[in-house]
Amino acid sequence: MPKGYWIVHITIRDALAYPPYLAADKIAFDKYNARFLVRGGRYEAPEGASRPRHVVIEFDSYDQALACYHSAEYQAAARLRRLAADAEVLIIEGT
Repeated sequence: MPKGYWIVHITIRDALAYPPYLAADKIAFDKYNARFLVRGGRYEAPEGASRPRHVVIEFDSYDQALACYHSAEYQAAARLRRLAADAEVLIIEGT
């Protein structure tokens, strides 16, 4: 079964309000066995616009990646994220 991935591009607007999101999202990510492959770090954007922070999260399946995003646990965390940051979240099936 193909794995599922979140690819997230983030601009943090309020660095003091962001840590509560990180604490809250851990609950959902632990529940859905998420594994961070990329969390920040150096990058280059040779084409197109880019946000300053990038995250890639791996799940055991695409369905599990979707379930995590739509879970009550993650949606509670997402409300906190929206207070502190702007983001694009893509959920993608791997090969």
